[in-house]
Amino acid sequence: MFSGHVFHCQLKGEGKHNPPIQVHQHLGLSESPDLEFEYSDTDKWAAELSELYSYTEGPEFALNRKCFEEEFRPHVSDKKWIELDAAQHRAHAMRLLDSLEVIAREKRLKVARAILYMAQGTFAECSSEAEVQHWMRYNIFLLLDVGTFSALVELLNMEIDNSAACSSAVRKPAISLADSTDLRVLLNIMYLMVETIQQDDPADKPEWKIIRETFRAELGSPLFNNEPISVMLFGMVTKFCSGHAPHFPMKKVLLLLWKSILFTLGGFEQLQSIKVRKRGELGLPPLPEDSIRVIRSMRAASPPASASDLIEQQQKRARREHKVAALIKQDNLDAFNEKDPYKADDSREDEDDNDDNDNSIEAETFPLERDEVMPPPIPHPPSERVSFPKGLPWAPKVREKDIENFLESSRSKFIGYTLGSDTDTVVGLPRPIHESIKTLKQHKYVSIAEIQVSKEEEFQKTPLSGGEEEVEMCSTELLYQGILPSLPQYMIALLKILLAAAPTSKAKTDSINILADVLPEEMPTTVLQSMKLGVDVNRHKEIIVKAISAILLLLLKHFKLNHIYQFEYMAQHLVFANCIPLILKFFNQNIMSYITAKNSISVLDFPYCVVHELPELTAESLEAGDNNQFCWRNLFSCINLLRILNKLTKWKHSRTMMLVVFKSAPILKRALKVKQAMMQLYVLKLLKVQTKYLGRQWRKSNMKTMSAIYQKVRHRLNDDWAYGNDLDARPWDFQAEECALRANIERFNSRRYDKSHSNPDFLPVDNCLQSVLGQRVDLPEDFQMNYDLWLEREVFSKPISWEELLQ
Repeated sequence: MFSGHVFHCQLKGEGKHNPPIQVHQHLGLSESPDLEFEYSDTDKWAAELSELYSYTEGPEFALNRKCFEEEFRPHVSDKKWIELDAAQHRAHAMRLLDSLEVIAREKRLKVARAILYMAQGTFAECSSEAEVQHWMRYNIFLLLDVGTFSALVELLNMEIDNSAACSSAVRKPAISLADSTDLRVLLNIMYLMVETIQQDDPADKPEWKIIRETFRAELGSPLFNNEPISVMLFGMVTKFCSGHAPHFPMKKVLLLLWKSILFTLGGFEQLQSIKVRKRGELGLPPLPEDSIRVIRSMRAASPPASASDLIEQQQKRARREHKVAALIKQDNLDAFNEKDPYKADDSREDEDDNDDNDNSIEAETFPLERDEVMPPPIPHPPSERVSFPKGLPWAPKVREKDIENFLESSRSKFIGYTLGSDTDTVVGLPRPIHESIKTLKQHKYVSIAEIQVSKEEEFQKTPLSGGEEEVEMCSTELLYQGILPSLPQYMIALLKILLAAAPTSKAKTDSINILADVLPEEMPTTVLQSMKLGVDVNRHKEIIVKAISAILLLLLKHFKLNHIYQFEYMAQHLVFANCIPLILKFFNQNIMSYITAKNSISVLDFPYCVVHELPELTAESLEAGDNNQFCWRNLFSCINLLRILNKLTKWKHSRTMMLVVFKSAPILKRALKVKQAMMQLYVLKLLKVQTKYLGRQWRKSNMKTMSAIYQKVRHRLNDDWAYGNDLDARPWDFQAEECALRANIERFNSRRYDKSHSNPDFLPVDNCLQSVLGQRVDLPEDFQMNYDLWLEREVFSKPISWEELLQ
């Protein structure tokens, strides 16, 4: 894995002109620095606020202010909003809320704009972005406290059901920003409220903290229309995709949906703590490491070389070998090879030259570059050698099934008998096998999912004696129950929008129009306006990809923790809706140019644009873009999509084969060019699962990729991923695997959620005579009037044969 060049760099790098070379360069890393990207639940607050608005919405900031001042001035003389006391602030907020409940649409929109201006931090009275953010927080907590959010949800429902707006939008040849005005204003306020309140500020007042937790619980509960807010937003997504409401501002809906899920269910840190708590409750050992911390401490590997670099590298090598042959005696070379424990075979180096996925750093650090005879190397004490990283980043894991397979093969090999799932009996097996089993058991990892699967099997096997299942009614459970009836449609709708927003998608007439809330009423007439709109459209698509990738990943992770079959249900419908080829299609582009895209105009971003004088925009300033090393949202989206792909394919042989069939290896290898450790880790994981199906030649010519997998991806003991001799490499009945999984999911869903079709034989029966006779039965009026007749006809006049009854 490491070539001989490393050792010699240390020996020769002690001179005055040759300072010691940094270790990470020896390990095959290129000169370019790692991308300074920290993966998180969301970007910085200011960035998340600015992405809510399209640049074409810019003029509406002033309109919101005008509406607020028209409502505000008659009640307050000459004072500014920031000069009033808390009681006056509250009184005005209540006034606005009352005015929102009017029939006239124009009046209602004006009041909604005034509330939006409050939620935007009454920016005209602020002198800096920090001040805007301070007043946003203050005003939003005030608005929430007086009950604005519930009123907004009711208005949003009215707009969703507004059939006149829907039918007029369907008939229009071109939909623009004006068609979604009412919806956009409502969604803007709701998004600002959710996004601001979910930001946890240590300086918050105690009452704000209480309001925050109450709001979180309400958002996740079925309080709005008897369903969580996320279910209502999912309904908007499907209505939009079905073509019945093409005017819905989809970007804002998706952003609000993402932030609602993030706030109510929790982000990656909360997921980790829920996982730790659940493992403790199930009596499982603690996690071997904190995965977030491990990933953050990783360094990126070398990006791949282009074809031209490889040709140049071969030419350099030929020239260098010629020079070396003329200057160096063979015995010195032999001495060098003997002393250096890391020297690789020449054959391996030749193989690596064919690898189109790796850089030529070895060529740069070859020890015999200078025109001088190399003296025999001086043996250094071990402390002065290059310090290699201690151990691997991840603790290895073993599944119970792996131990069973190992024992079965050992028994049949040495003794000739098998014992099924017995993993304790080691009689007759040689001592090394005992040691191997001990090591395997040391690293055995039991997941929460395995426990859930076995419990579900018990419930299915013994429905009567298995007892009542205790289902924790957390936000995740409530959300799953809410989206369960229409989950397949929701997944298809999200993937349809993702396809329309992907940069690799061609503009087709039949694809959905996701630009309704970014196109102005009057199309641009100048080059500058066209450029600005071009940036806006690209940015709009990027934000949609960001929101959808985050929604899917959060749901998959939370459902997996809550119950494995909830996760499997969602994952299977994503697979059925062609999510795997869609993500591969997304990555089949120049991923470096996507990650470094400059589709933003920072001077037009909120809140910068409302507190600073707007400089004159020119074509040159638009072309230049910002000076960031990369685009945060695009890198975030790429990592999310890779994580989703990993979640869908992990331990699923049939889906892994889809990666192979869709020729994902070259696409994924190109993604390794992005020098960011987390992104590379998820690419390497996807390459690892399909390595054994790619053939010996692929493995031979991609040895550096194989080395990177060994270094960065978790090791599963007994996993033959790097060789083609695993049982899974045989032809497989892919359909059977998915069908068996589907049957398990359907049994789980019908047992837990489908109460109407439950088997009447399994329903509890009351056999107690006292309670049965003591039950009050309401009889109809006509029965009570004719009771005597009934007794005479049914009881007295009928002969009873007591002997027959007794028999």
